[in-house]
Amino acid sequence: MFAKAFRVKSNTAIKGSDRRKLRADVAAVFPTLGTDQVSELVPGKEELNIVKLYAHRGDAVTVYVSGGNPILFELEKNLYPTVYTLWSYPDLLPTFTTWPLVLEKLVGGADLMLPGLVVPPAGLPQVQKGDLCAVALVGNRAPVAVGVAAMSTAEMLASGLKGRGFCVLHSYQDHLWRSGDKSSPPSIAPLALDPLDLSEEKGCVKADTALQGDMRQLTLEEEEEVQQRCEEKSPSEAMEDPGPGGLHADPTDSKTLQEQMDELLQRCFLQALKCCVRKADLPLLTSTLLGSHMFSCCPEGRQLDIKKSSYKLSKFLQHMQQEQIIQVQELSKGVESIVAVDWKHPRITSFVIPEPSPTSQTIQEGSRGQPYHPPDIKPLYCVPASMTLLFQESGHKKGSVLEGSEVRTVVINYAKKNDLVDADNKNLVKLDPILCDCVLEKDEQHTVMKLPWDSLLSRCLEKLQPAYQVTFPGQEPIVKKGRICPIDITLAQRASNKKVTVVRNLEAYGLDPRSVAATLQQRCQASTTVSPAPGLKDSLQVQIQGNQIHHLGRLLLEEYRLPRKHIQGLEKAPKPGKKK
Repeated sequence: MFAKAFRVKSNTAIKGSDRRKLRADVAAVFPTLGTDQVSELVPGKEELNIVKLYAHRGDAVTVYVSGGNPILFELEKNLYPTVYTLWSYPDLLPTFTTWPLVLEKLVGGADLMLPGLVVPPAGLPQVQKGDLCAVALVGNRAPVAVGVAAMSTAEMLASGLKGRGFCVLHSYQDHLWRSGDKSSPPSIAPLALDPLDLSEEKGCVKADTALQGDMRQLTLEEEEEVQQRCEEKSPSEAMEDPGPGGLHADPTDSKTLQEQMDELLQRCFLQALKCCVRKADLPLLTSTLLGSHMFSCCPEGRQLDIKKSSYKLSKFLQHMQQEQIIQVQELSKGVESIVAVDWKHPRITSFVIPEPSPTSQTIQEGSRGQPYHPPDIKPLYCVPASMTLLFQESGHKKGSVLEGSEVRTVVINYAKKNDLVDADNKNLVKLDPILCDCVLEKDEQHTVMKLPWDSLLSRCLEKLQPAYQVTFPGQEPIVKKGRICPIDITLAQRASNKKVTVVRNLEAYGLDPRSVAATLQQRCQASTTVSPAPGLKDSLQVQIQGNQIHHLGRLLLEEYRLPRKHIQGLEKAPKPGKKK
């Protein structure tokens, strides 16, 4: 239905009465949703829009949009969830499984044929003809399509799984999906498998990347579960296990893993207070201290894991309070905050900030660790057909590429050679027909006879076509027409109202998106995904859970030393003390 572009008729904010009706309809159509889940899907006060549109075949469709993402659509008085909603509630509908190669056909508007079904050991879900169903891919329970059963499960089996099984209404990557934040499906382990199944040899999590090779890192909650499973190992196994992400304890240290983690916890705590936390940040949530400051102070190649220390966070902070380094209060029920810090405490003043390791200044490119140096980016100017006569006397032709200083030289030489410098005022240049055609607008042709040098030169540069030269260390310069696209940082919001940070155009600056994602996953302690950037050929985008623009800005500006003018979106970083 949404395989081709649709036409929007109207887009209006929902009324209070319509919001209540929608909530009641959702509860009736999807009885498995609890009251809290219905309220989360159809929020009471947050922005919710009704978009009325016509599909390419003329069907009138009503779409409900929350947080920038379509969450539901209504067709012929029937309500359907979008894939954005199903990613938050994967068990909302009976789900059938197919192969990843089939997805391309579904996106193109094809229905799902029964020979493409994968029958699980427990058998197919039981549905009747006309029932609403979801379609997922092998290895990932996150639905990628929504459709209606063309026959009952019994009829499917009786047919020998031949014929059309489902009329597909909406799919991942179709135009309805594109109207949202264009995020990729999360990785949700199939029910038949244990998502925390540990390999006998490595003890690491087996994470499915069923769609387009997406790289998905573990969320904090998953890591805690893995660590609980790992704690069942013998001490020798635990020391050998690198843990999630392959981040080792120090193998040269004779101390136990717990003792090493206790030292790392105190180091990150003191460094966070000395370098990151300011008086203006107080009161500071203890969870923010850990997630936004202490984790980022963890040295490269190590991972701060309180569960492997002898503390819990609250117990550790109480210990620090007993040493009179900080003061902790419960400002609201069950939520602790740091309300005071003694920055003159000997533990803080005597703490020496460790020198950054060489790896903190590198980015992994493929399998090679190479020091990253930002490219030299130089603006250039390309001669268009309309300005050829001005530049041809200097030996340039249409399409010639020049630096700004070369343009200045050409214009000055042209003016002097043709006696265009005003005799009474050397700061003015008389405009001959060629200069008039090059730099004046139509309404200025008969009114402007002279221009100051700076105005003439600036107008010439504006009329030339933009180009740029990129030079990476040790490589030949690359010249391209147009303007270099900045690294684009945006915030998106999923159907569950959770924010994600999306980064695009890293490749233009010689940065490997997968390596950047791996670095951010460790710095932010948040899940990351690398996926094809919508609308950009051969380009990847990095998506990080939460508002991580602060961490991203520090990485790009301070470590990779990229000029701020080539990065857009840094102003969206969370304000100090504000929840991400």
